[in-house]
Amino acid sequence: YLPPTATNTSARLAGLRDILRARGVQAYIVPSTDAHMSEYISQRDARLGWITGFTGSAGTAVVTQDKAALWTDSRYWTQAERELDCSWELQRTTSIESIAMWIIKAVPSEGNVSLDPFLFSIDTWNSYSRALQGSGRTLLPLETNLVDQAWGDQRPPPSSSEIYSLPAEFTGSSWQEKVAGIRQQMEQHLQHPTAVLLSGLEETAWLFNLRGDDIPYNPVFYSYTLLTNTTISLFVEQSRLSGAARESLTSGCPGPLCVELQEYGQVSAHLRRYAQGNVTVWLGTEYTTYGLYSIIPQEKLLEEKYSPVMITKAVKNAREQEMLRAAHVRDAVAVVQYLLWLEKTVPQGQVDEFSGAQHIDALRWAQEHSRGPSFQSISASG
Repeated sequence: YLPPTATNTSARLAGLRDILRARGVQAYIVPSTDAHMSEYISQRDARLGWITGFTGSAGTAVVTQDKAALWTDSRYWTQAERELDCSWELQRTTSIESIAMWIIKAVPSEGNVSLDPFLFSIDTWNSYSRALQGSGRTLLPLETNLVDQAWGDQRPPPSSSEIYSLPAEFTGSSWQEKVAGIRQQMEQHLQHPTAVLLSGLEETAWLFNLRGDDIPYNPVFYSYTLLTNTTISLFVEQSRLSGAARESLTSGCPGPLCVELQEYGQVSAHLRRYAQGNVTVWLGTEYTTYGLYSIIPQEKLLEEKYSPVMITKAVKNAREQEMLRAAHVRDAVAVVQYLLWLEKTVPQGQVDEFSGAQHIDALRWAQEHSRGPSFQSISASG
């Protein structure tokens, strides 16, 4: 019996297992993250959801030739029971040790356990490596994502929406001033790094005063940045940059404030070439993937939890503080309008939770400078 809330994943698993066999892989680990360790992800990156049918925001799946299991925390147990079909085992824990123990039981000795290194943080990779050490199972990174292969042309396409410049009236600092500030921190650091690698989507968006909508409710776009003492490389889908954004980025050419635009997929190759020189790359380990981290020789790394960009952007300048307060006032206007609408409409018996959420969203959209809600409205009554 398959409940109506569950997805039949038999064909999806069969396709993935064919690929595993062809690759000589005995187990494949699928996380719920994207290549930037984002808290929220796009539908294109919802690999865990596609292979399992589970739509919760956190979890890990492992697929072998004859078994499949999902690990998630207690927030999602009931949801997982409703959404998983009979092909899946639900594991009510999230520890890497428990995942590794399951793998050791399911995979014969000398078997390969594979994953996409560009979807796992440095700490998570190291935890899997330690947990499987001495078990006879080999942790094998594969840069080709096998779920993407199985998903094929059914996978949602990448975003094609415009990447736009944030007007100076909102930022309080030009991107050139921000770059100069980060370079000053590089010079003042005891280890004198020659470059900063930015992997977090909000880092590049903040640094260049650019915005997009690649992830629902988040004004970011897929990108990386390598900022050196003398050069700036922005890895992004160039065709999506608005004319104003492109003009802003290239206004300092030639020179140290000239942004060299490269395609998003070129970051690994560029980083590999850069790391061959006499360099030190500063990165934030919290949101850099093991895939990028492993490209840079250990002796050329400056590892800190957060990059100087992430630390600097957390301290809001006077203009940003003013904009935050103004945004809260505009949102308060929308909420008051909504409460007035409820007072008039509820007695007529025509409001339910869904229509209420739609109405407050519309009121917020109508406010000046609105770019939409920061999360899906949570509407409840009773």
